[in-house]
Amino acid sequence: MLCRLSLLLLLWLSAETTLAVTYRAGIDDSRWELESSRFSCRLSQAVPAYGRALFEREAGEDVRFSLRAVEQLSASAQALLVAEAPPWRPGAKPQLIATLKVDAGSGDIDVASGYARQMLAFLYKGLVPTFTRTDWQGTGESLRVGVSAANFGSAYQEYSGCIEGLLPVNYRQVARTAVLFPPSTYVLSDSARARLDLIALYVKHDDSVQSVYVDGHSDSLGRRLLNRDLSKKRAEAVTGYLTDKGMDESMITMRFHGERYPVVPNTSAANRDRNRRVTIRLERE
Repeated sequence: MLCRLSLLLLLWLSAETTLAVTYRAGIDDSRWELESSRFSCRLSQAVPAYGRALFEREAGEDVRFSLRAVEQLSASAQALLVAEAPPWRPGAKPQLIATLKVDAGSGDIDVASGYARQMLAFLYKGLVPTFTRTDWQGTGESLRVGVSAANFGSAYQEYSGCIEGLLPVNYRQVARTAVLFPPSTYVLSDSARARLDLIALYVKHDDSVQSVYVDGHSDSLGRRLLNRDLSKKRAEAVTGYLTDKGMDESMITMRFHGERYPVVPNTSAANRDRNRRVTIRLERE
């Protein structure tokens, strides 16, 4: 592993000391832009003549980074990501972050959460995360794209404030939910109430959610009419909890189906556990 890391750093040093085409905002051109809401925080920087660098933190998820090119530039299919000293702060030791795949069609680079967090930390320290690819446009030269650390400190403070205001979940995480019930009961468990709290909180802040469908179900044990009544009481328990939490009752369509629509065959105790449920589905306009 150490040999591989050493080889990668040697490749980076080679790119540093040979001809290289470099894209990076200068200290006077480095600007960070923040787009903030309860649903996401987007901190981005224009890379002159190349494209845009973007950190994005969506509600309920970790930060991601992407480097988008305005146009595809032919170069190697892998990029070496190194945090290096900016031109105005020579001498700082370079820090290898990762080797990354480059999208063959667009030339875009996506960086996973763990590496994106490292990039933020290095930027805060004043280092420049730099992507290096070889054989630019078939010339044998290196292609280097740097994310400038200039003016990052104040932008990061605003970004951190945005993160503190994010909702705990996003739409994808609550749009389809199943709340499970023990046999012969319609009482909500603590975990079910906690899940419904998140759904109610999300709907409160997302005006694009226009409809909420609540469907009650049962397993196949017992008489069919009793199961239908039990599925109704489960759906009513969920609907009542959501309205108590402030959800507009006119948004909710409540239905109950008894044992008619199992998600798995009622052939085992484990399967029946999954079928005793209420599903909550959010629909946007």
